[in-house]
Amino acid sequence: MTTKNQTSIIVGVDEAGRGPILGPLVMAALAIKEEDIKKLEWLGVKDSKLLSPEVREELFDRIHEIVHDFRVEVIEPDAIDLSLTEEGTNLNWLEADTAARLVSELDPDIIVIDCPSPNIEAYLDYVSRKLSKGVHDKAKLIVEHKADVNHIIVGAASIVAKVIRDRQIDHLKTEIGINFGSGYLHDPKTIEFLKNHYETHAHLFRKKWQPYKDLVEAKKQKRLGEF
Repeated sequence: MTTKNQTSIIVGVDEAGRGPILGPLVMAALAIKEEDIKKLEWLGVKDSKLLSPEVREELFDRIHEIVHDFRVEVIEPDAIDLSLTEEGTNLNWLEADTAARLVSELDPDIIVIDCPSPNIEAYLDYVSRKLSKGVHDKAKLIVEHKADVNHIIVGAASIVAKVIRDRQIDHLKTEIGINFGSGYLHDPKTIEFLKNHYETHAHLFRKKWQPYKDLVEAKKQKRLGEF
């Protein structure tokens, strides 16, 4: 894959914030020269879920120093809701469209993407068709479940995406003056915030998520019961 004057560029893609009921989904695509992969190993880079917030923050800047190039996209709740409303799309395809666009800007030789879909073959085919012609014709595309565990550049992308999302969440908490927790529904603070503020801070929520729709419907029923 390499010559004396040319090195392979490997791009890894991952996301953070796919599942929560509020806040953005962040996607990161990191490009690294093949010979620099070892540097990520020396740093101890791995899937972000296996690292503490403190370690992720420390690695964030170090990763930035090593990678050749990168792209990040912050996808807000209204865009996520739109992907669940329009015909012919869903959250998987939103991620695939975003990944293909970010990757196409980085001109890689090898692309490794963490797959959110149960159907890897269909996801790979979809991403492949969305790549720019130059990247499609040139690059090897790898789509895997658990790519963030199996490929260190995808693990690095997961760290970058997670740190950026966590910073976005902290900013939102400061902006509204309420600690709503992680944004995930296993978090008691998030559940409480949803119950008490789903209308007053509606812009923070993914309104197509079923728990949000259930609250809205329950509120409608209560109002009807007042007649």
